[in-house]
Amino acid sequence: MIIPINSSAPVKSKGKIIIDAPVEKVWQVLKTINNWPSWQLEVTESNLNGEPKEGAEFKWKAGGLSFSSKIHTNHLLKEFGWTGKTFGTSAIHNWIFSGENGKTVIKDEESLKGFFPKLFKKVFPEKFSQRNPDEFE
Repeated sequence: MIIPINSSAPVKSKGKIIIDAPVEKVWQVLKTINNWPSWQLEVTESNLNGEPKEGAEFKWKAGGLSFSSKIHTNHLLKEFGWTGKTFGTSAIHNWIFSGENGKTVIKDEESLKGFFPKLFKKVFPEKFSQRNPDEFE
């Protein structure tokens, strides 16, 4: 990963999910940023003009907040990550992919720092667990 999560951030989340679909399909869904609202419950808008390559910038909305983000890692079928900012918060989010018996294993990690993560650090981890894997099946 080009940018690892911030280990000293007040809010950090790491998880792992196994999806009953091949890595190629899951990769396609995750990197298609403009379709994030169809499978991420909190995401209401997302807009990337062009390809999801390293350095590409995109805008999106989640939880009532508007984010400006930049892709920092795009290693085909292996790693995808971005940084993002919104009022009082900066984030680093990374997905690490692997295949296992025809299924996809994703290790998901995120860190948030800034005024709001510090203030609401007990609320943020609950939001991290509300992702919807059904889009991949």
